[in-house]
Amino acid sequence: MVDMTQLLQSLVNGVGVGLIYGLVGIGFCVIYNASGIVNFAQGVFVMLGGMVCHTLLTRLGLPIYLAAILTIPIVALSGILIEIAVVRPMWNRGAALFAIILATLATQLMIERITILTLGDQPRSFDEFTSGGPLKIGDIAIGYQIFWILGCGALMVGLLWLFFTRTTAGRALRACSQNREAAALLGIPVSRMLMLSFALSAALGAVAGILVTPTQVTAYNVGTPFGVNGFIAAIIGGFGSAAGALAGGVLLGVLQAVAIVMFGAGFKNVAALSVLLLVLFIFPAGIFAGLQGGKAH
Repeated sequence: MVDMTQLLQSLVNGVGVGLIYGLVGIGFCVIYNASGIVNFAQGVFVMLGGMVCHTLLTRLGLPIYLAAILTIPIVALSGILIEIAVVRPMWNRGAALFAIILATLATQLMIERITILTLGDQPRSFDEFTSGGPLKIGDIAIGYQIFWILGCGALMVGLLWLFFTRTTAGRALRACSQNREAAALLGIPVSRMLMLSFALSAALGAVAGILVTPTQVTAYNVGTPFGVNGFIAAIIGGFGSAAGALAGGVLLGVLQAVAIVMFGAGFKNVAALSVLLLVLFIFPAGIFAGLQGGKAH
C-alpha cells in the first residue's frame, strides 16, 4: 500500500528536480535551433555551475548571491571556449553534425577529468538561498529552495522570450535557426550567433547547477544524469519551445518520483526511458511542440 504522504512529498521533490531538467532542456533547444547540433556537453554546465559557485563561496568567502551572479558569466565563458576550440573548427571544415555531436560528448569527459584534477572528486554542497524552513503544509514539507527553482525557471523562460522577440541579437539567432544560408546572405554573422547560443546554453546550465546544488550535492560526475534527463525533457517539449522544455522537465521529474515510490529507486531511469519511447511513438514532434509564447528559436 502506497503511503500518500510519502507520494505527495515525492511529487513535490519531483517538481523541483523536474524544473532543473527543464532548464537543461532549454539549453539543448537554444543550441539545436541555432545550429542543428545536439550539445551533449550540456550537462557539464550544470556541474560547473555548482562547483564554481561552491569554490567562490568556500575559497573566496563570497556571499551566496554574489557567488551565484559571478558563476553565471564564468560558466558562460566555458561554453564560448567549447564553441571556439571544439565546435567552430569542425563546423568551418564542414564536418558532419554527427561528428560534432560526438566531439561535444568527448569534451564533457575531458572537462570532468579536468575538474577532478583541479577541484577534486569529493561531493560538495552549500546552504539554501533562504534560511529556515521547510514550509509545512500538513505532513508535506516544501523546502524554500523549490520556490527559488520555480521562480528562476519562470524568469528564464520570460527572459528568453523577451530576448528572442525583442532584441536584434535574438531575432538574428531566430533567423539562423530558420535558414542559416539566407541569414548569412543578409549579413548576419552566423558564426557569432553560434557562439552566442553556446554562451546562453552554458548560462542556463549554470543557473540550473546553482539552484539544484543546495537540495542535492554536486560533483564532477553529476553532469551526465542531468544532461540525459534534460535531453529527454527537450524531446518531450519538442526541441522548439522553452516553455515546452520546462513543462517536459516537470513531467519527467514527477514521473520519476512516482516510479521511485511505487517500484523503488532502481526504476528511476526506467521511467525516464519509458516516457521517452512513449512520446516518440505517439508524439514524434514532442507533446508541447505546439506551445506558443516561449519559443526557443
